[in-house]
Amino acid sequence: MTETQHTETTPTVVWPALRYDDARAAIAFIVDVLGFTEAAVYGEGERVDHAELVRPGGGAVMLGSARPDSTIAGLPPGVGAVYVAVGQDELTRLHDRAREAGARIVEPLRDEDYGGQGFTCRDPEGVHWSFGTYRGHSG
Repeated sequence: MTETQHTETTPTVVWPALRYDDARAAIAFIVDVLGFTEAAVYGEGERVDHAELVRPGGGAVMLGSARPDSTIAGLPPGVGAVYVAVGQDELTRLHDRAREAGARIVEPLRDEDYGGQGFTCRDPEGVHWSFGTYRGHSG
């Protein structure tokens, strides 16, 4: 097995897609609390037709408002789970910031059986966001 070195120029090729009843509030939470940045947000008023949020160092998610004409219209809003690999210092900061923002911590900061540390919180609509130092076998 060869290792792949990820850089800022490595394109994101896997995009978890999420639906929200209040996509604007979800974007604010994911950016302000979870440390993503807005790469693109399309829509008018409270409706978000398409948003791309990226993580410094790699990775991204797409999201939008729950709409019957969406490609993922069969997926209920607020359903999903995303794992984000981070460094140890960032892990502690994210855990504290999520807790302070009122996110429901469903798995506290802990040592993982498979290596590293992590925690899981839920955003205001219920999507599970796991953060940990484990980078998997490919990274």
